[in-house]
Amino acid sequence: MKILVAEPLSPAAIALLQKQSGWDIVVSNPKEYEPHLADCDALLVRSAVKVKGDTLAKAPKLRVVARAGVGVDNVDLPAATAAGVLVMNTPGGNAVSVAEHTLAMMLGLARMVPEATASTRAGKWEKKKFLGNELRGKTLGVVGLGNIGQEVVRRARGFEMRIIASDPYVNPATAAHLGVELVSLDDLLSSSDYISLHLAVTPETRGMINASTIARMKDGVRIINCARGELVDQAALCEALVSKKVAGAGLDVFEPEPLPADHPLLQCDNLIATPHIAGSTEEAQEIVGIRIVEQLVEYLQNGVAINAVNMPAVTPEQYQAIGTSITLAERLGKFAAYVSSGHPKGVRVTYFGRIAEMNTNLVRNAALAGVLSRGLSNRVNLVNSMQVAAQRNLTVSESHQPRSIGEDSVLVEIDTDQGVTSVSGSIILDKPRLLSVDGIRVESTLAGQLIYMRNTDVPGVIGHVGTVLGRNSVNIANFSLGRQDKPTAPGEPLIAVALVEVDSAPGEAVLDELRSHPAVRLAVTVQPGD
Repeated sequence: MKILVAEPLSPAAIALLQKQSGWDIVVSNPKEYEPHLADCDALLVRSAVKVKGDTLAKAPKLRVVARAGVGVDNVDLPAATAAGVLVMNTPGGNAVSVAEHTLAMMLGLARMVPEATASTRAGKWEKKKFLGNELRGKTLGVVGLGNIGQEVVRRARGFEMRIIASDPYVNPATAAHLGVELVSLDDLLSSSDYISLHLAVTPETRGMINASTIARMKDGVRIINCARGELVDQAALCEALVSKKVAGAGLDVFEPEPLPADHPLLQCDNLIATPHIAGSTEEAQEIVGIRIVEQLVEYLQNGVAINAVNMPAVTPEQYQAIGTSITLAERLGKFAAYVSSGHPKGVRVTYFGRIAEMNTNLVRNAALAGVLSRGLSNRVNLVNSMQVAAQRNLTVSESHQPRSIGEDSVLVEIDTDQGVTSVSGSIILDKPRLLSVDGIRVESTLAGQLIYMRNTDVPGVIGHVGTVLGRNSVNIANFSLGRQDKPTAPGEPLIAVALVEVDSAPGEAVLDELRSHPAVRLAVTVQPGD
């Protein structure tokens, strides 16, 4: 397995990668990493490398992009998802560093540290000019109470500030535990002496600090942005800094980055500007480096996707509970796709027993991946199966039956223009097993080479199968049979099914011989798994 490190990681993180048995670790840099993409399984980046469609096209084996940090603006998520590439990040790993930088910005603005430093270095001693303000007693408005926002609150409390916050998605209990008053954004804007932004960029938040919102703020407010440059209308902020409506601003992020040297914003004396370094401390880089490597190892070795941003995420404990069900669902989906006929219109997955009480998002994705992988040349997996299903206009539905009196099992149904095909299975002795096909009870392995047959229940079919396979040197490893309890309609013959596990795949000519018996309605090979 080849792991490509395209940007600097801490030595401890690199060492952890190199400890993994059988892994080929390539440590490169943003200017020289591209030649290594062709055969890499995982790509580790920070913020400099842009993982766009053209990058993904050069990496056909790529399974995961691991972003050592929070934001994934440098990764084209739709393109990665379409390619079946998992994207993961490390939220919270640099939260303390960003929070400390935020407080540094606030203190620098309150005490005019940059201006006083420049004046003193110039040989002046302007004590009266640099009369500052205390943070104590001032109102801090925190917009966004995620990991970083919460760390800012904890530190600002030490300065005896009054803290209010606006976040429509935060649990009120979280705010109460932090000692923070939750208010509307309008109330926060009009009440705060300091406003600190800790939000992701969305259509709702893009440009949220603009001429209109600035007009609703206190005269002399100070604004800090260590989140994303797109949150601020820089022209409006520049105008407010010049007019002193905004007494000062501390910006670590800009749009674009880097900001052109002649940009009007950089000419404002009451601006503190840093080059996107809020999360760049030795401690933070080591933390996020080690965390992303730990997550990568967990995913590549055990299939557990921690902090996935383009796939439903589960905890390691949840994955341990459903991991075998994921394999089962994918193999059932693939089996159903092999034996169904017609153009698919929809897929339904039903869970029975304890499985139905769990988080089944990944189980659903796995069943879809199995169904879709049969007919598509492009890679379909847990990451992109829902997207591919939507592109093909397949309806996807789920049903949970936690109080089922039967065994814990999964049922996958494919609805086509020629009818519905259903298969069910369960985990038996830690192995995925087939339990039924179209309601007919028949138990079989879900691995290796299988021949699935459907026939009217008349004498001679089993002998015909043995004769044909023996004549063609196809060895039978196992033979499972099942039939209807009653005919589909009065007067119709019973339908029987057979699953023949063989040691080698029969060719189409052998299948044609099997189909030559007048009772045989269907004979196909199935490869549901390894």
